[in-house]
Amino acid sequence: MPVLTTARLTCSPLHEQDWPFFLALQHDPDVMRFVAENRPLAEIRAAFDSRLAPWSPGSAHWLCLTVRDTASQAPLGVTGYIHREEDCAEVGFLFAPAAHGKGYGFESLRALCDYAFLQGGIRRLTATVTAGNIASKRVLEKTGFQLEGELRENYFLGGQWQNDWLFGLLKHEYLNNNP
Repeated sequence: MPVLTTARLTCSPLHEQDWPFFLALQHDPDVMRFVAENRPLAEIRAAFDSRLAPWSPGSAHWLCLTVRDTASQAPLGVTGYIHREEDCAEVGFLFAPAAHGKGYGFESLRALCDYAFLQGGIRRLTATVTAGNIASKRVLEKTGFQLEGELRENYFLGGQWQNDWLFGLLKHEYLNNNP
């Protein structure tokens, strides 16, 4: 399973000892505002457990990496992707509020893109973001993702139907802009 490093971050596979951090992310209303309603503990635990299985390119479950500050080893968030087709995957990321606005999302997403495109056999990455999630939109666009469309009333959240923004990034676009 991959371990990704940047100047400030280490992104390593999710482990059992990450459960308290994962649970805290899932229970934080600021983190989950555009992601999901409150869910029962058993459902959160099942999502966590599904991400613990060994992963390799082509696996049917999420590659889930815990993003840590390399110097302190403090967990900052999680990032990863899941194959939707053999050479196409959807990225996702969640960061603790204390990590917001510090460039960690961008830095870890670039490392994930480097891995996906250079070692993971990925041709296209996608992302689905609830409309209104400006912070995630900015991270994706800064990384090179392009807004490809909007699905109207696609996701029920907060007691009402929400639109979803669809983003995409092609391998050749990414590599041309990040030689």
